[in-house]
Amino acid sequence: MRFRLVAVVLTVGLPVVLIQGTASSQSRRPIQFADGTAHAELEFHHNSGAFGKKYLPETMGSGCAFLDYDRDGWLDAFLVNMTPWPGQPGEPTYSALFRNDRDGTFTNVTREAGLAVEMYGQGVTAADYDNDGWVDLYVTAIGGSHLFRNLGDGSFEDVTAKAGAGGPGTFPTSAMFFDYDRDGHLDLVVANYVTWSVEGDLFCTLDGKTKSYCTPESYKGESPTLLRNRGDGTFEDVTRAAGLWNPASKALGVALLDHDGDGWPDFALANDTQPNKLYRNNGDGTFSDVGMGAGIAFGETGVARAGMGIDAADYSGGGQTSILIGNFSNEMIGLYHYEGDGLYVDEAPISTVGRSSFLTLAFGIFFFDYDLDGLFDIFAGNGHVADDIAAVQPTVQHAQPPHVFRNLGGHRFEEVTQELGPAISRPIVARGAANGDFDNDGDLDILVNTNNGPAVLYRNEGGNQSRFVRVKTIGTRSNRDGIGARVTVTRPDGHRQWRFVHTGSSYCSQSDTALTFGLGDHDKAESVEVVWPSGQVDRLGPIVANQIVFVQEGRGLLASKTLPRPGQRLVP
Repeated sequence: MRFRLVAVVLTVGLPVVLIQGTASSQSRRPIQFADGTAHAELEFHHNSGAFGKKYLPETMGSGCAFLDYDRDGWLDAFLVNMTPWPGQPGEPTYSALFRNDRDGTFTNVTREAGLAVEMYGQGVTAADYDNDGWVDLYVTAIGGSHLFRNLGDGSFEDVTAKAGAGGPGTFPTSAMFFDYDRDGHLDLVVANYVTWSVEGDLFCTLDGKTKSYCTPESYKGESPTLLRNRGDGTFEDVTRAAGLWNPASKALGVALLDHDGDGWPDFALANDTQPNKLYRNNGDGTFSDVGMGAGIAFGETGVARAGMGIDAADYSGGGQTSILIGNFSNEMIGLYHYEGDGLYVDEAPISTVGRSSFLTLAFGIFFFDYDLDGLFDIFAGNGHVADDIAAVQPTVQHAQPPHVFRNLGGHRFEEVTQELGPAISRPIVARGAANGDFDNDGDLDILVNTNNGPAVLYRNEGGNQSRFVRVKTIGTRSNRDGIGARVTVTRPDGHRQWRFVHTGSSYCSQSDTALTFGLGDHDKAESVEVVWPSGQVDRLGPIVANQIVFVQEGRGLLASKTLPRPGQRLVP
């Protein structure tokens, strides 16, 4: 199969690659998620720092992200890492930035990018916080998070102190850029877990003699942090002023949504052994927790579960966002469907999602349309926190296969993990997970960071046999990335699919901020509508299938890029 590549550079600095296939579409074949890690040369091993002391953070870590840091139109990868604890032997280990070489492989550019910084990293979020057109990085870490400003020349500058973005938490986890006050500047919410330090580590035991990993109940919680972007490159801590101060919180995941549909961005927190939170934006700089009344605070038994990762999307087509939360083993995933009047009902206990996830422990979790049929499916990366759990609970394992649930419509899902091939069915100790089209062949691939193990890149093979349209937003009055914009795609048959442009979600990770909408067998999208945080509405269409379209606020269609036709792939 041959392709002819023509590169075009837009005036806004966004490269466009036109890819024209010369071979006819292949017959439809089963979709597989192949292990593309080795072929992609994505050599990375997470270091938990474990050396026998059973420090709580060793069981956690570590996030990942798909982002285009060099604006060449190809997704790069960032993987968060820890380093040996103070006084322990071993060379420092760093989080890693992998540049996409545009041929199916990556190159580790961590050192030249200025990101070889020792830290006890946990999570990552990426967005253009200073509206200069280059995506920046915020990496959460025990003992001090880091804000890395993209200088636009392939390198980053650590501006944490100068920007006032370190945050007060001792154990930050997930983070999310969003514009809560809609002033055009991205603010930052950070989920914090528990109050922990090496000096304050507790001795927990199961047999009265041998130290074991403590549960989060052993430690005091920490309030989430809200950092307001002043618009001059600095942030101010407005947690208390915004009504978010809650030292009982033990948050691991954060997701964007608009709970009441009023145009002001709300967010949800997945809490571990504490009630989940749903913070409603009051539109005056403050938030109110409505999680209890909304029905997402607890599981069906009325008890707080061990929430890990979280995501939000309209998986049923009802027009309002529902919420997905990964929980501990023996608790099952939470699938909170929006029923109207501000109320959510957990559909997992009566669905395949609940039955299949009862014994697994879900960390990285998200909605995505892996088969491009126009319905949001579910991915959950699983792995227990105790490496000896099987000795206590023989039915539960440390390494666990992921879950992929295919959306059948009508509030129904089926687990298809085994059908998607041996690679994705293999047990791993998953933590962070993200999705994005790293090889530009149209379908969504999956990146997973594991605990004390290698990263895994699952390459989607065959998802692009169906058609799609991908939307990349460029804000003007709103923030440059268009975070918080609501994008709706309508097919010729009237089927609608929508989602917010968002950062965060999953667990300590971030997926591509360009949104992919499946069109099934339709050769076009009838329309694309973007409602921006500023209130501006842009409509365009029809849009020919298998394109990424760049939509600029107030201008509409700025440019487009054609991707391979159904059944074709860009790289081996």
